[in-house]
Amino acid sequence: MEKLVLLRHGQSVWNLENRFTGWTDVDLSAEGIQQAAHAGELLKKNGYTFDIGFTSVLKRAIKTMHTTLEAMDLLWIPVQKSWRLNERFYGALQGLNKEEVAAQYGEEQVLKWRRSPQEHPPAIDPNDSRFPGHDIRYQHLTHRELPLTENLSETLTRVMPFWTEHIMASIRKQQKVIVCAHGNSLRSLVQYIDHLSDEEVTQLDIPTGVPLVYELDDNFNRIRHYYLE
Repeated sequence: MEKLVLLRHGQSVWNLENRFTGWTDVDLSAEGIQQAAHAGELLKKNGYTFDIGFTSVLKRAIKTMHTTLEAMDLLWIPVQKSWRLNERFYGALQGLNKEEVAAQYGEEQVLKWRRSPQEHPPAIDPNDSRFPGHDIRYQHLTHRELPLTENLSETLTRVMPFWTEHIMASIRKQQKVIVCAHGNSLRSLVQYIDHLSDEEVTQLDIPTGVPLVYELDDNFNRIRHYYLE
């Protein structure tokens, strides 16, 4: 049996303001920093340790990882960052207030944009400053890899190579792994690990700053999972 810890970043300033965030690189709120520190304290108290960490290239996840590891006296372990663990790209919705969008398009449509694995939010124009092609951290991505919008199924598609080549590979080496990422990149991983249907994953919500522990067998099938609280 191997254990894998998944951790959604602590509350961000745009979580607090109820905005669609996506790949926008917003910071943690004060509460988010506290959540990350508390996660580390919980993990340490329960005897967890890690050999390697994986996170996105967005500061809210990176800072959550660092704050959690600091609380565990594990800042020294290697942490690998990848755009493949980024939040789902919300296209033209990024930066908009969710309540205002719901008032304009209806709550049912917004729920589909947020939760449905197949529903695309409105696409962004490549000339828009929010398009990731203008960000130096994504300069190595191909035209096809740079999203204009993204549904959950597409998020899963970009996460899976990293899961296979890096996260699973580390677990196979019997390394203890923590993944600190985002609501939707983690939802896509959970959908894969738990074999959830599209309908089931629509109902899935992963809280900020609470460690989600997976116990896996040798074939990476789930034995059980639970939140550490």
